Amino acid sequence: MTAVGLVFFILLILGLPIGYVLGIAGVVGLVQLGGTPFLTMAPKRFFEGLDLFTFMAMPFFILAGEIMNRSGITTRLVAFAEALVGYLRGGLAHTNMVASVLFAGMTGAAVSDAAAFGNTLVPVMVEKGYSRPFACAVTAAGSIIGPTIPPSNLMVIYGSIMGVSIAGLFAAGIVPGLLIALLCMAVIAALGRRLGLPKGEGRPSLLGILRAFRSSLLAIFMPVIILGGILGGIVTPTEAAAIAVAYALIVGGLVYRTLRLADLLAMLERTALITGVVFLIIASASILGWWMTFEQIPQKVAAGFLALSGNPNVIIAMILALLLIVGMFMDINAALLILAPVLVPLTGNIGMDPVHAGIMIVLALNISLMTPPVGACLFVLASVTGEKIERISAALWPFILVEVGVLLLIAYWDGLTLFLPRLFGF
Repeated sequence: MTAVGLVFFILLILGLPIGYVLGIAGVVGLVQLGGTPFLTMAPKRFFEGLDLFTFMAMPFFILAGEIMNRSGITTRLVAFAEALVGYLRGGLAHTNMVASVLFAGMTGAAVSDAAAFGNTLVPVMVEKGYSRPFACAVTAAGSIIGPTIPPSNLMVIYGSIMGVSIAGLFAAGIVPGLLIALLCMAVIAALGRRLGLPKGEGRPSLLGILRAFRSSLLAIFMPVIILGGILGGIVTPTEAAAIAVAYALIVGGLVYRTLRLADLLAMLERTALITGVVFLIIASASILGWWMTFEQIPQKVAAGFLALSGNPNVIIAMILALLLIVGMFMDINAALLILAPVLVPLTGNIGMDPVHAGIMIVLALNISLMTPPVGACLFVLASVTGEKIERISAALWPFILVEVGVLLLIAYWDGLTLFLPRLFGF
């Protein structure tokens, strides 16, 4: 175990991509167990780590998000959100949050949200008088709504590796995502006068709202199809993801006529790139995961936690602290693949429902997407806006605090988390 851990941390500190770190550490573990003959297990585990039908949902959801960005569907959603809340003080910041909720029901990826609104909303906010760090902070805070409100790629991974209902996880993610949006909007309202945030030009008319709604109706209808199909038991998450791609292509190509055939190749290339990185991490983690299972690491960790305290509330607090700290320094997909098999048995020992545990773990890792030093959304926003990460981080703290508050509420109040899964029979 010492050799594997040493190799893992040395390679991580040296900056080797996390997919390679996991694979090499896993191979070292195999050699440690049975010498070079055990190396034949590596390619088998590498393949079996990806041999799950539910994983096919991820590239489809990623592609659907790419199509929506290219076709202008995102812009129409922003226009509708602005018609609803743009008149408030800090109206464009509120618009950013509402648009994040609408966008979340289609892609399930925080990075897509950050890139889309970093390119569109942040420049507009700066032009209207918002500071660039604050505009980026609002976008980063809203971006984690994407993988919290279904569909969520992280929930697909968790449900697949832990054998938990993905539809149940999707249902459980709705309330936390909406709570994050509402509380972040409360922060914006509280900061409005102190920061001198611009105010919109009067209340919108009902006719203006209806026009914006009509213009974005086909875009808004997309999450209805996805979530309605999954929660209604009509389609699986993978089938819903494929339908989302077909729907986005039809709306963007035939209705809005903003997609060209030449755009398709670029979108497929980007989808393959993102999917390839995630799948490499999953496949490599399966090698390390097998070694951890053989060495009974989950049982040892659970015993260690329980030795510190038998109080379920204390154990949940320790789990949350571990997730938030690890997420600050590691890719969240890798963190999920390593920690979920270790922590979920522990949550089972204290009587936590697997869906409840899954939402807690996913939300804690999602928050890590916006915390330095390696928050993916921070890097995306710094790249597309030219703003420094440290300035964005300084403006982010009020939003981080309220999102951690939501995490604590979700972790300790299972009735709030499991209300919708129970309602839909999951």
